[in-house]
Amino acid sequence: MRPLIDRVVPALTAPDDAVLEEARAASPERGTHDGFIARIEALHEVEQRAPASPVPWPGRLRIAALNAERLKDRAAVRRMLDRTGAHLVLLSEADAGMVRSGNVHTVRELAEAAGEGYLYGVEFVELDLGDKGEMRRHAGERNALGFHGNAIVSGLSLEDAHLIPLEENGLWFPGRNGAQRRIGGRMALAARIVDAPRPLWVVSVHLESKTDPQDRQAQMRNLLRALDSLAPDEPCIIGGDFNTKALPRGEDERHLLLQEPERFEPLFADLRAAGFAWSAANLARPTQNPGPSNKHAPPFGKLDWIVTRGVTPENPQVHEVTDGEGGPVSDHDMLVVDIAP
Repeated sequence: MRPLIDRVVPALTAPDDAVLEEARAASPERGTHDGFIARIEALHEVEQRAPASPVPWPGRLRIAALNAERLKDRAAVRRMLDRTGAHLVLLSEADAGMVRSGNVHTVRELAEAAGEGYLYGVEFVELDLGDKGEMRRHAGERNALGFHGNAIVSGLSLEDAHLIPLEENGLWFPGRNGAQRRIGGRMALAARIVDAPRPLWVVSVHLESKTDPQDRQAQMRNLLRALDSLAPDEPCIIGGDFNTKALPRGEDERHLLLQEPERFEPLFADLRAAGFAWSAANLARPTQNPGPSNKHAPPFGKLDWIVTRGVTPENPQVHEVTDGEGGPVSDHDMLVVDIAP
């Protein structure tokens, strides 16, 4: 697996079309996948752009976290961020150069609309146009880059950016159901807020969805080991899509989501041992919704989390992000929490 990545660039290196064509024709084996990871520069870089005019430390920090499901509707996400007053958002599932989201850099557009800066790291280089529906809708078109990944967007200045690989087992390299062939693996993006009164780290994370609690625990352990080297015992906020699908979904069991999540998802035991807590930063309610394509049905799960160490979280909220007609723009709701350092 790649080591921690700290090569910061103003724009990620576009993949070589010849390498991508070779990958599409390759046998879907682990060793083959590892070789392609080594040959794609963007998987070894972090893109960073500073805010147009960095905002001063607000004293009380409001953090949002959202799995943006491609980030197709930047305007709707921007409206919700402005409405909630979030100073920083931890994003996952954000496209750059994908036909399905307009072949634009979605994170750059979201940030620049408000004069903010951002970090962006690639989780997967997509070899297809998306899932089966997206492949049908965009047949004959081409991705400009094919990037899909995590981001941190903020008007605050960020430094010491790192991409943290969490797994590279090639699960998605063969694709699923004839679509979504990918190179890469789940990852986290970490950085330190420059003007915080003491060191304060923020981490955007996305754990694997097509796996089990033990594998998610292994990914979380990789993240925590990385933080041990980057930010040993320092205040830290981790937010994103943990894909905690084994948690109970019944209304009469919701108290267990905050009280005993480690009974179902052992990654919470590792978080607790590393000094992280979640009860004051989350609500005991689902964060999943049907999504724009109505692909999920109830009962919905709590998949998204914000966990904290060394700070005081207050006023946790869950917001559905909707388009101009009231429909969801993602199959995940946005988490918001206030942080008192």
